[in-house]
Parts: sequence; C-alpha cells; structure tokens
Amino acid sequence: MNHQDDLIDVLRDFSKTDASKDMDPHWTYGRRGFLKSGVAAAATVAMPFSILGSKKAHAVQLPFSPDYGPLAPVADEVTGLPLLQLPEGFKYWSYGWTGDVMTDGIATPGAHDGMAVVAADANKIVLVRNHEQGSRTAGSYANPKITYDPLCNGGTTNLVFSPRTKQWVGAYASISGTIRNCAGGPTPWNSWITCEETSDGPHNGASKQHGYCFDVPATGVAKPVPLVDMGCFSHEAVAVDPVTGIIYETEDSNPSGFYRFIPNVIGRPEMGGKLQMMKLKTANNATRTINGVSYGYYNTGVAQAPGTTFDVEWVNIDEPNKPFISGTSYGGVVAQGIMQGASSIVRGEGVWYGNGVIYVCSTSGGAAGKGQIFAYDPRRETFTLVYESSGADVCDNPDNIAWSPRGSLILCEDGGNSVSRCHGLTTDGTVFPFIANNADFRSGAIGTYTRPSGRSFSSNSMGSEFCGATFHNEWLFVNTQSPGITYAITGPWDNGAL
Repeated sequence: MNHQDDLIDVLRDFSKTDASKDMDPHWTYGRRGFLKSGVAAAATVAMPFSILGSKKAHAVQLPFSPDYGPLAPVADEVTGLPLLQLPEGFKYWSYGWTGDVMTDGIATPGAHDGMAVVAADANKIVLVRNHEQGSRTAGSYANPKITYDPLCNGGTTNLVFSPRTKQWVGAYASISGTIRNCAGGPTPWNSWITCEETSDGPHNGASKQHGYCFDVPATGVAKPVPLVDMGCFSHEAVAVDPVTGIIYETEDSNPSGFYRFIPNVIGRPEMGGKLQMMKLKTANNATRTINGVSYGYYNTGVAQAPGTTFDVEWVNIDEPNKPFISGTSYGGVVAQGIMQGASSIVRGEGVWYGNGVIYVCSTSGGAAGKGQIFAYDPRRETFTLVYESSGADVCDNPDNIAWSPRGSLILCEDGGNSVSRCHGLTTDGTVFPFIANNADFRSGAIGTYTRPSGRSFSSNSMGSEFCGATFHNEWLFVNTQSPGITYAITGPWDNGAL
C-alpha cells in the first residue's frame, strides 16, 4: 500500500459521522495526560504547586536551550524553503497556506491564529484553526448552514494530519460569519471553543451582535449558534478544567477580566450556565470611572516578584450578554466585575490547562509592559505570578501559550521585533528561544514564492507572529499569521524541556 492509499484510508475513516467518538481528546484531557499532570490526585487533595511560580524559580534568559542547541534555518520538508529557524535535528512540514484550495474546494482563509489538537488516534490528528479575519463587508467564506453573520469573514477550518506517514491529509471550513477569531481552547468533548475578539455588531456594520464563543467539533461542522452565557466581550482564549468542567476565559482588553463559566451541564456549554469574574483578595491599586463613578480594583499588571501569590474569590456577572457600558460601544461585561472590585489583568490572551492548573498570559503586563504568565490553581483558589518578561529581547509580549507533554510551556510572541519567535519556559524559570520566523520572500532572501493556487508571496514576513502552538506526542503544530502558514514540527524533544 502506497502513501496515497494510506491517505485515502485516513480520509474515509475520518468521513464517518461518529469518527470523533473513537478518538481521544487533546492529550491533556486523555487518560495519559490526566495522570501525568497530577489531576487525578488534585481532584481529591490539593497537589503541591510546581516549582514554576514558587519563590525558588528565578527567570533566566538564555540565547538558546543548552539541551536543544542554537537555532539555524531549516528547509521545509514540503517546499524545500528555509521558512523556520530551529535547533539541529528538528524537521517540519508546512501546509494550509493562505489561498490554498482545501478539501471542500474553498480557498484557505488568511490570518491564521489560535489552534489546537482536538482529537487523535494512531492514524490521524485533528486540529481546529482560527482565522482572525475582521471584515464586516467581505462576507462568509463558508456555506450558509455554518455561517453566523453573512457579512463577516472570520471563522475556523479543521485540519487532518497523518503522523504515521508524516503528511497533511486535508482541511475544510467548519464555521464562518464570525469576526476576529483570535484564540480559543480544546475541550474534553473533542471540540474547539473558538472566541471572537470584538464587540462589533449592528452599531458598526455587522448584521448581528458579535463578541461570542462558538463550539466547533472535531468532525463535521459547527452549529453557528453563540454560547451567549459565556459572555459578550472581546474574548481571547478558554481553558477547560477536566475535573470540574468549568471553562476559564480571558479577555484581550484593558482593563480585562479573567472569567470562569460554570456550565449547567458539564460538556454542554450551549445549555447555559453562570459567568463569574476573578477578584483577588488584596488591596486595590487602580481605579476606573464608569458612568461618572470611580471604582477601585487590583491591576495585576504592576511590577511584582515571581512567586507572588494571591487568594482568589469570584463575583457574579449577572448580565453576561451586555456588551456595552451605557453610552459606549465596549466594556459592559468587565464593568460589571470592576464595579464589584474584581481584578484586572493587562490584555489577557493565552490560557491553557496543564499540570493541574490554568496558565494565564497577560500580554502587556509587568514593569516593562512585555508580558506576564500567571498560574491559577483551581483547587487551592490561588493566582500566582510565575514569569515576567524584562524586555522585548527576552520575550516580546507572549500571546498564545501551550503546555508540553514534557512539562514546560511554549510562548508565542506578539510584539514588534523584526524576527518573531516562540520561547520555551521551563519549570525552573529558564526562558529560551525555540523557533524563529525565517520567512523572508524578498529578493536576496528566499525570493518570491508562488503556491499551486497561483498566489504569490514576495514580502518579508519574519516579523509575523507565531500563534496556535499545540502539542501532540512528538509533534508540535503552530501557525504564522502572515502570510498564513501551518507547520507540523518534530524532532529530538526528549533532549530538552519541551
């Protein structure tokens, strides 16, 4: 049997309507991830907090990992182009460039963003990928049955990868008609909750109100029905605690809340639930004026030592579907929390479940304004600063984050450096670059490159952000937003912490 026959078999198996029932969810929610992360113990007794975030951890910046080695340009196994810089021994396969025709005949949308593995078995890995397109006039790229707002062009696509043959199998549109699908998160029920980073609506040209989450299954397509009780605001990402089924949410704004959604039925967010915003038990250090009244709250973005820990309580958001403060076009949900003294993080972006805790990225937090990573422990109800970037040269505004099978975090930069990077963050506080963007299509570098779709690329994209990092066993999948490319990366992971 040749590779083509293998791929046909994978597609035939995947086309079964109940295919996802026979597949495992994201590895952190499967049995191996559950046991490895210590959640089984945490469900009955508060597990010890890892050294990451304790006062034993001291941030150390390295030019490269001493285990993996320095970065150098590596040729893509598909195109032969040196699109990425990686440590020696790592290889990658590019796929799903903007404009490439997908399996369903639709051109791949642009602005690749958040992504995760949502289901897998021995023969296939299924991912859902966001497209942070924000037009309110371009129209949906998908058919009407999976379109929320026909005027808008955001959405998601599902991708299938064959780890055995090291080949991409196919892709298709799974929802559209949304706006600025930035990030989201995998779920234990084999889906991806995609998030709209906007409060656009009929007031500024859309045909429906936006700023919602949608549940996208691993197989088939999504129902274009918003999860209204999860809130209407500038969503960024979500993470599900598999012990309780509670969904944690970040908001890319300033001030921005860190929220939890307690579902009425675990695994069925469409059945509604209660939205709450985090309040730290500490003295206020900031104020916000809302409708002429000043309210105090704690802003976590101030300089503080790694290991600083706060006790947590939660306040109810009685009107989760209130997108606006009266007389404005934003902030209706976070204002409800601030008015009750709830706390703010500075541009809440990536959030990921791992090691029994919820890791939260404050993209513009810290003394340098270059990012912080916190860990929320849902069993102990604590919120701890685990890392703060001291400058753009160290880590330039981390955005999407993910937990690795070897027990470290990967951070995707979203700053202004001329070369965008992904960094590893180990449990002892060591930070090192692991990937650098090398996609310069100008003359004198890679040069103009034309895809089979006929679309050509001729600009310097080395500064384009990495996003959507997600692990599965020996594979790391990640996107670059412009020109819009997805990569499958593998190599000698056991040499180091990632």
